Amino acid sequence: MNFNRCLYNIGEQLDSEDLAALKFLSLDYIPHRKQEPIKDALVLFQRLQEKRMLEESNLSFLKELLFRMKRLDLLLTYLDTSEEEMERELQMPGRAQISAYRVMLFQISEDVNKLELKDFKFFLSQEIAKCKLDDDMTLLDIFIEMEKRVILGERNLDTLKKICEQINKSLLKKINDYEELSREALRKTFNELHFEIVHYKDYTAKKICEVLKSYQSMDHNNKDCFICCILSHGDKGIIYGSDGQEAPIYELTSYFTGSKCPSLLGKPKIFFIQACQGDNYQRGIAVETDSEQKETYLEMDSSLQKRYIPDEADFLLGMATVNNCVSYRSTMEGTWYIQTLCQSLRERCPRGEDILSILTKVNFEVSNKDDKKNMGKQMPQPTFTLRKKLFFPLN
Repeated sequence: MNFNRCLYNIGEQLDSEDLAALKFLSLDYIPHRKQEPIKDALVLFQRLQEKRMLEESNLSFLKELLFRMKRLDLLLTYLDTSEEEMERELQMPGRAQISAYRVMLFQISEDVNKLELKDFKFFLSQEIAKCKLDDDMTLLDIFIEMEKRVILGERNLDTLKKICEQINKSLLKKINDYEELSREALRKTFNELHFEIVHYKDYTAKKICEVLKSYQSMDHNNKDCFICCILSHGDKGIIYGSDGQEAPIYELTSYFTGSKCPSLLGKPKIFFIQACQGDNYQRGIAVETDSEQKETYLEMDSSLQKRYIPDEADFLLGMATVNNCVSYRSTMEGTWYIQTLCQSLRERCPRGEDILSILTKVNFEVSNKDDKKNMGKQMPQPTFTLRKKLFFPLN
């Protein structure tokens, strides 16, 4: 079928609710201010074509939109794609283009009934003027308004959680599933690497410190390595607890120096931290490569070590991003850094690669990802005082 004819036929069968869903799921590519004049699906299709998200040779984004909206009839009739094919496609890393965050919000909107929507508006009346919360306002409209007022975002779900807990606790499962993506990847990876895994969730800054101090006082004589993974929000040199209080990264790592934790003396002490280190978006630059030059080397500022890890041997800190910059979540699997780290460990440890070689590959993979919305990039930052190559055998 002719490309434009196909889009026309699909557009003709989408009602106003379908259009609202299309627009919401496309918000990461077409901002709300540019969506406001759009009154029919064909205009939205044109805007997506301008963004190169919809092309005759690539209908993957349109297919994903229809799949998420549950318009499986249009997906099969006009794009010759079944529900099962889409499920298989979206399970493949890097294939999904609609963010897990936006899918989660859309699914919540689908599950909220009229009475719950009324309650939702009531609980938001202190945050959003009543004139904005009129009777015709859908939950998708409310989510957009919350995002405008910076009370909702990928790293800002507290208000949404509190409201869902009040009106329908079952809605919290969708939020928890979204937040668990990276945690589950870590659990699965380090389980395969034969680590004993203990999971702590939603701890205050004080409690995080107390937990690490408890590990400081344990007897690790029969252990080979200590790894701590922290997934949180953060800023330069700190991570935040669930109470919004700061926990300095240097303080957390310094609990495990030789004098404070003798049973880990001479053993690797590794910290992987997924958290922003600021609010800036890191920009990419074009680099001309020289075919004769096979390797490049980076010089690290020694002050980074002093800010994050103790000045003694056998520490490794893997930060999701460099100072002052944000870190990103992937479209479906979770955070760019944690997912790439887990995938690289599971693929490369069996090949006998050491941890620093693996982290170099993680840097390469993450730096090649793009935040199309903000034209941003991300560069992880490992800091280490390891004295030997470190391997994680699977057997």
